[in-house]
Amino acid sequence: MWKKSIPYLIVGSVALNVAFVAMWVAHAAPVHRGEGQADLQAGQEAVWCPLHRELKVTEEQWAQIEPRLQEFQASVAEACQQADTIRADVIGLIAADEPDVDAIYARQDELLATKRQIQRLVVDHLLAEKEVLTPEQQQRLFTMLRDRTGCTMDPPMSGSARGGLGRTLQDRGED
Repeated sequence: MWKKSIPYLIVGSVALNVAFVAMWVAHAAPVHRGEGQADLQAGQEAVWCPLHRELKVTEEQWAQIEPRLQEFQASVAEACQQADTIRADVIGLIAADEPDVDAIYARQDELLATKRQIQRLVVDHLLAEKEVLTPEQQQRLFTMLRDRTGCTMDPPMSGSARGGLGRTLQDRGED
C-alpha cells in the first residue's frame, strides 16, 4: 500500500514546495499602480514590491534590492515552469495504463532536483537581501516568512477534507 502511494506523496510534497515559492514570488511581484493610489508614503512610490514597502525599505536600499529581485523572479519563474512540465510528465506516467515505475522515479528525481534549485535560489536571494536590510527590517522579514509559510495543507490522499491523517495524529499528540 505505502509503495503505491509514494509517488503521490512525493508529488504532494513538491506541490507544497512550489506553493512556498509561488507565495514568495507573489509577494515580490510588481504591482501595477493606478492613479488612485496617491496615499503611498513619501519615498515608497518607487518601491513596487508590497513586501519591501511593508519593510519600509529606503530608496537607497531599493536601488540595491530591485535588480536582484527582478533577476530572482526571472530565475524562479523559469525553474517553476520547468518543475510544472516535469510534474505533468510524472502525473502522465502514473496515469498510464501500465506505469513504468523506473521512468516515474527518474522524472521524480529530476523534479526534486528542480525543487532543490528553486530552494537554493530562495536562500541565495534571502541572504543577499539580508545584507541590505537593517537588523529591524531583517527581523520583520523573517517574522513574516515564519508566519506566512509552513505546511498547513492536508497530505495528498489523506481521506479527510479537514485534517487528514497528519492533522489527526497532530491533534492526538502522536506526531
